[in-house]
Amino acid sequence: MRQSLVCVGLDPYPEKIGLVAESVLEFNKAIIDSTHQFVCAYKPNTSFYEGLGNWENGMDVLRQTVAYIRKVAPDVIIIGDGKRGDIGPAIQEYPKLIFDDLNLDTAIINPYMGVDSVDPFLKYHDEERGVFLLCHSSNPGSSDIQDLDICEGGDGATKKVYEHVASLARKWNEESPNKNMGLVVGATYPDQLSRVRSICPDMPILIPGIGAQQGDLEASVRNGIDSEGRMAVFTSSRDILYASQGNDFAEVAGKKTEKLRDKINSILFFEEKGWR
Repeated sequence: MRQSLVCVGLDPYPEKIGLVAESVLEFNKAIIDSTHQFVCAYKPNTSFYEGLGNWENGMDVLRQTVAYIRKVAPDVIIIGDGKRGDIGPAIQEYPKLIFDDLNLDTAIINPYMGVDSVDPFLKYHDEERGVFLLCHSSNPGSSDIQDLDICEGGDGATKKVYEHVASLARKWNEESPNKNMGLVVGATYPDQLSRVRSICPDMPILIPGIGAQQGDLEASVRNGIDSEGRMAVFTSSRDILYASQGNDFAEVAGKKTEKLRDKINSILFFEEKGWR
């Protein structure tokens, strides 16, 4: 068992990578080599690869990156961060792309269009594949919609949009054949994270915003883990990938990842929920 709740985001910035490596794939391999022993997951954001354009064939780079992870760390989960969302025939094609073509383990999807946009992922034929539903994102503008009050019933009671999403996610997950849904809640909103955990006590939560976005790690660990100290994955991207702009970039990334793992584990230990 990997004693880690750390996920490293593999988000390539060509202008930064070009200073230390000849290609995105070379950079990714070096990062994976230096970090895989400290993580439970990697999270490539597909938009970065789609946006590589003429610099490299981005989707081929992503496929090769996934294949390399499978080779050197076959037990590590690969989370496809595409925030997909559509309906009808279009959404039927997304699981094929993410699971069959790109060979990713999970997809992050947008629930704004309701259960129609979620069902194809929940009913995918491979029960080992999963989905994370955006619930409360880490960006500053998330409160524009996600923290709005909505009325519930005729008694004047209200709840937040993100709370409604969490409740729907719990319902959809319970009704799905594979029980393969998790939620995304940013570390920059630890109070909302605590509320989501209370609504969904047993579901996995992916927690971005650690590192460059300055999310509260200690509060997020305490508020995001389940009763056993698990079911939470804490992701950091830029703070690890680009911690050094020199030839030691991979070594520094490895040390940053190890430090993050150890800090999370020390919080778990203090909470008497350490690894056994």
